[in-house]
Amino acid sequence: ASDYIDFAVSRQLFSGMSESTFEPETTMTRGMILTVLARYEGIDTSVSEVWYEDGRQWAVKNGISDGLNMESAVTREQLVTMLWRYAQGKGIDTTQGGMAIREFADYDQIASYALEAVAWTVETGLLTGNSSDTLAPGQAATRVQTAQALLALSQIAE
Repeated sequence: ASDYIDFAVSRQLFSGMSESTFEPETTMTRGMILTVLARYEGIDTSVSEVWYEDGRQWAVKNGISDGLNMESAVTREQLVTMLWRYAQGKGIDTTQGGMAIREFADYDQIASYALEAVAWTVETGLLTGNSSDTLAPGQAATRVQTAQALLALSQIAE
């Protein structure tokens, strides 16, 4: 996971959970992911009084999120849906032609709103299985999973 963490920290997308720890398995909140995505886009997220407000405003304005429930954990399918919307806004081809998601035992657990996003992110490598046969779409996304997805997104965007 060090490559993912190095990518995120070197670009100042994430702050450490303390001066010396990243805490890769800590659950991401909606506020965290919107702040990280805004930073990825080059937005200064240090202006507002509430730590996530700049990211929230940017995400709502750009159709990435509704901006609600900022302290709630973000699930893996919510995370990739936000990344998918971000990619669409950047003009990245988000069409998917494969059926790789159907190979996962928990395919039927993917929410209908997230099916296209999950399919695209599986095909492009932004989302990998939690095991050899599960995606765990409703499971909370971790900081390291988010960093991995952002590194993969940056490689697609090049």
